[in-house]
Amino acid sequence: MLVYCFAPGTKMEVAESLIHKIHSSFTGGGIRFATPVSSLRTNELDLVRGVLQMLQGLPSSLFYWDDRAQCFHFKNGIYVSHLSQTSLYRILDQFSYAATCLQLVDIVVKKIEKSKSLPPPTLRAFGCSVSTWLRRVRNVALEEEVKVNSSNDSTSPSILGLSSSLSRLCSGAEYLFQIVHGAIPQLYSELDSYFPAADIAVHILNHLYVKLNEVCLVQGGEEDAYRMLLYILLGSLLPYIESLDSWLFQGTLDDPFDEMFFVANKKIAIDETEFWEKSYQLRSAMPEKVKFADFASDFLPSAKEKKDVIGRASISLSSLPGGKDENKRDFQVCPFFIKDIAKAIISAGKSLQLIRHAPITSLSADSTDDVENGYSIAGLTLSEVFCVSLTALIGHGDHIAEYLWKNDKHLLGSIKECQEREEIDIATNKQPKLFWQKLLDDTLAQKRDSGFVSSLQEGAINSDNLKGGEIYSDERDIVPQKHCPENPAINVCRGILQENRDAWSSLNISQAFYLPPLNDEWLRQAIFSDKCAHGLTVKNTDYASGFHSELENMRFREDAKMLEVLLPFPTLLPSFQEDLQMSEVLPFQNNCTLPSRILSWIQNVEPKSTPPPAVILQECLIFYIKKQADYIGRTMLSKLLYDWRLLDELAVLRAIYLLGSGDLLQHFLSVIFNKLDKGESLDDDFELNTILQESIRNSADNVLLSTPDSLVVSVAKSLGFNEDEQYSPCVSVSTPRKGRGQSSGMDVLDSLKFTYKVSWPLELIANLEAMKKYNQVMSFLLKVKRAKFVLDKARRWMWKGRGTVTTKQKRHWLLEQKLLHFVDAFHHYVMDRVYHNAWRELCEGVAAAGTLDEAIEVHEAYLLSIQRQCFVVPDKLWGLIASRINSILGLALDFYSIQQNLSSGGAISAIKARCEKEVERIEKQFDDCMAFLLRILSVKLNVGQFPHLAALVTRINYNCFYMSDGGVLTTAPGPGGLRPA
Repeated sequence: MLVYCFAPGTKMEVAESLIHKIHSSFTGGGIRFATPVSSLRTNELDLVRGVLQMLQGLPSSLFYWDDRAQCFHFKNGIYVSHLSQTSLYRILDQFSYAATCLQLVDIVVKKIEKSKSLPPPTLRAFGCSVSTWLRRVRNVALEEEVKVNSSNDSTSPSILGLSSSLSRLCSGAEYLFQIVHGAIPQLYSELDSYFPAADIAVHILNHLYVKLNEVCLVQGGEEDAYRMLLYILLGSLLPYIESLDSWLFQGTLDDPFDEMFFVANKKIAIDETEFWEKSYQLRSAMPEKVKFADFASDFLPSAKEKKDVIGRASISLSSLPGGKDENKRDFQVCPFFIKDIAKAIISAGKSLQLIRHAPITSLSADSTDDVENGYSIAGLTLSEVFCVSLTALIGHGDHIAEYLWKNDKHLLGSIKECQEREEIDIATNKQPKLFWQKLLDDTLAQKRDSGFVSSLQEGAINSDNLKGGEIYSDERDIVPQKHCPENPAINVCRGILQENRDAWSSLNISQAFYLPPLNDEWLRQAIFSDKCAHGLTVKNTDYASGFHSELENMRFREDAKMLEVLLPFPTLLPSFQEDLQMSEVLPFQNNCTLPSRILSWIQNVEPKSTPPPAVILQECLIFYIKKQADYIGRTMLSKLLYDWRLLDELAVLRAIYLLGSGDLLQHFLSVIFNKLDKGESLDDDFELNTILQESIRNSADNVLLSTPDSLVVSVAKSLGFNEDEQYSPCVSVSTPRKGRGQSSGMDVLDSLKFTYKVSWPLELIANLEAMKKYNQVMSFLLKVKRAKFVLDKARRWMWKGRGTVTTKQKRHWLLEQKLLHFVDAFHHYVMDRVYHNAWRELCEGVAAAGTLDEAIEVHEAYLLSIQRQCFVVPDKLWGLIASRINSILGLALDFYSIQQNLSSGGAISAIKARCEKEVERIEKQFDDCMAFLLRILSVKLNVGQFPHLAALVTRINYNCFYMSDGGVLTTAPGPGGLRPA
């Protein structure tokens, strides 16, 4: 809006300006008092200075900061002679909006720096990076102001020229404001609870990742935006990378602010069974009820107005990536770029802890020295490698990952090896070194020298130079040749001191000062002695005049020399240097000096290429993380196989729980089977363990166990089905024997639980859940064993009682052969498929595994395979099959009971009649079970999905005895027996 001021009675002044020409064209010069007052016309030089000061965040007489509206304003009514007021206001709006953006960014940064509690590292690094870039943007305005103030009278700056020269500054200021308020969005101010540090870090990194991905393909004048985002992303990412470095190379979670994507459970020790599964877990996502307004109120300026007074709409979050709705939906606690390898990172650190905690037990431990000693990549930390790789990629388009990580045999290089490699490359290639090569050389040289801090050269303090002789520069060089961490001023002034060696004597403590001695015995006596006056008169305390005795004088000089050695040149102050980086003053420090140089380089470099963030992080960070994780995984597998003998321990479990040993449990099983035949209960743990230990000691395979008591058996109190067995029902079969209780049936074997103490750390693989699965398989195999045991015993009774062969006896013999054939065939199937084939697959899988997680997955697949092949997996189909198999095994026990009754009281006709009815029932149930099994097991869908079912059908249907190749059953249930197909 044009604002005109009229001054009644004021004489019009004629001036050939644009304003007067416009006025004359409309009025013809005939309207009085229509000319703007000349006193309100602004000096354009002052206006330019005011604009430049406003861009630096400084108010002036023409521009001021409105705390309530949170924006810059300029005074109304000002004009210049060569611009209309509308054009002038439009130009000033542009500058005031840019200055407002910079000031709002400055407010956010200051609130981060001055918050009551210490901000988390990523937020603090983000604020520091933004502050540095803000200072860089404002320095452009400062340099322009210096030019304006130093210009002569012949050239006067104009507001139009300033608008043209600072157009990039204004656009950069607005984009910086968008970046900051996207990383710390205003929606936080609407919430009412604490915001976790992990969520802050992930949101900042993800937002910067998305924004950099947007500008990476934009060309033509957008290099500043790309460079700004790259600088802020690198600076914000460094604390996160440092935490990953300590985790991947030291096995230590250095995360005091809980920023990382995984969290430690300190209640679980490393030698506990649950260490691998529960010690370090992915951090759970923030629940919706958790709010974070406290964080917003601390770090964000209030913004009540939807539109600021300068006429430009404020930036809405809905237009930015990660707006309000998107943040609520996609906010995660793991950054985008490491989400796919998050579990591998956690596993690598845990494996590193296990490798260092476990004792060295074999000669192969020499190959793990690099891992145990925490060597870094080519002598650099992960953040330093990231910076060097980024420099090569952005500045020269070089991919140097394979150069730093040379081969797969020795992944962790050393400083000496990298230097030798560089010398060979330089000898073969005479081209000058690139910037990243020089940077790498300087860093390796500084790392090599950083451990040696020399304070004095040879020529220690002796009695000759303590007798008052002047110290010359050729006698002793007091300036450290390397770094002096106790006195950083010497590091800055080293060059000046070397050029002015004549001034050293005047800077020495012994030559310029008279200090009290280190031995304050006389001073203490002068203060605390009863004879204070006498002590003061006798012992002179004026140190400038020296002491009375020569010995005391020498002691004083010795003390002065000692102070000089400990703190050379304590009064030396370096000269002021503008924008001096602390990394250039302090000695070389890991994760500090090199990143600081790279950040300074990014501010001024013209990138040769602008790769997207996915390429940058893949080439410069994720590559090294994967290599280190793979290296730790291979080392872990090597220790598992050779040091901790994983396969030997699994072979012991195979021999015990899969009944693979020939006679390890033979005596134990014979005793308990006979006890069950007699109707005795198995409720005495002590008796059972005594029998078990005797069986192990008398076995030829007793060498499998370290000690006989490493295997313990116990009896479960409840004989009901547990949750794992709810899909494996067992059909109870009635028996003709009145006195046989439930304790003598097949189900009693389910109550036997065998416990084997697996050595640490192998119990991380064979954990409690795995031992439960082993026990389920063993319980099923024990039923098969007992069925075979009772059928063999029944056959011996039938063979002893043979006489005149009758039809009934033939029927008994045929039924016994059918039952025995099924049990033997099933037992052979188990030994072939479960004991041998599954074990071979397990060995191949473990040999091909790359990490401990993969080895655990292979073992779990092995357990699932033997569970499925033994039909004890909790599945509906497998439960139906298992019920029929258990029914047949129960029928074998019923048939044994019948033969036991016939052998003991076979002369009684009533017993014979009842036994015959039971034989008919057993035969009918067996035929029904076989018909069901053959129909289910022969379904092409099941056989195609589970090939082991075809092997089982082939064994139990030998020579197509029960079913033809066409799927027609040859057995008819009922008392009629067999019928031809």
